[in-house]
Amino acid sequence: MSWIFLSLLCGFFTASADALCKKSLAKSNEYLVAWVRVGFAAPFLLLLLPFAEIPSLDIYFFLAVLTLLPLEITALILYMKAIKLSPLSLTLPFLALSPAFMIFTSSLILGEKLDKFGIIGILVTTIGAYLLHVNTTKQGFLGPFKAIRRERGSMYMIIVAFIFSITANLGKMAVLHSSPLFFAVTYVPVLSTVLFPILAWKNRGEIKQIFSHLTIFSLIGLAIAFATIAHFFAVNIAEVPYVISVKRTSLLFGIIYGAIWFKETNIRERLIGGIIMIIGVSIITLF
Repeated sequence: MSWIFLSLLCGFFTASADALCKKSLAKSNEYLVAWVRVGFAAPFLLLLLPFAEIPSLDIYFFLAVLTLLPLEITALILYMKAIKLSPLSLTLPFLALSPAFMIFTSSLILGEKLDKFGIIGILVTTIGAYLLHVNTTKQGFLGPFKAIRRERGSMYMIIVAFIFSITANLGKMAVLHSSPLFFAVTYVPVLSTVLFPILAWKNRGEIKQIFSHLTIFSLIGLAIAFATIAHFFAVNIAEVPYVISVKRTSLLFGIIYGAIWFKETNIRERLIGGIIMIIGVSIITLF
């Protein structure tokens, strides 16, 4: 199966989970929804464990996982804070910055080198992020930057994008030292287990809330399970920055969800930025 198709599937399911999480955040705190995102995905993924061959695991696999866990937990909590505080159409697109950060992180962590079209595509994607606040350019060239600084959700998501530029490479390292299916079906359950004590601490021991909205929580888990499997099979085929760039088409799905479900405004301006980002993705995949 094509890594481009897998990456697109991952983007769609990720954006769907994001929209469902934002719905849930209206009634639940970000720590609960952060855990739901992985905790409810875990049972779906574990169903595939009997079909995953257990590979020989070396020290590099365990080092990758141990480094991943604190980074993923930090990113996940900031992710939920971002979509709770700000519109989806102003937060999710900033995840497209992670491929730009990967110009440096992939080289340092995996030794992967991008060709000139890959770099151009990633930089165009980054320009699209600037244009998300194009309506503020009447305040001058720095208007969009000032708007980003004022929007706390956008700032949180930029931090998340940087963390993801590291964790995506560490995730590929773990896959290369195990297998895509094995890592996909085991990592998320481990992550949910490590995150659970933080949830219990932040909720003062009250954990019965995890059963409060079973339908929407289960849908979040199912979407994340599909996204996780698609992601790790894709990065096993192609270089991480390319996979993440195509996966970030989730930003368009996010903008559409924001317009339809949450009646967000300035959608036309945000679509301009989103379309520029897609052009960047197209440069990466077509050349």
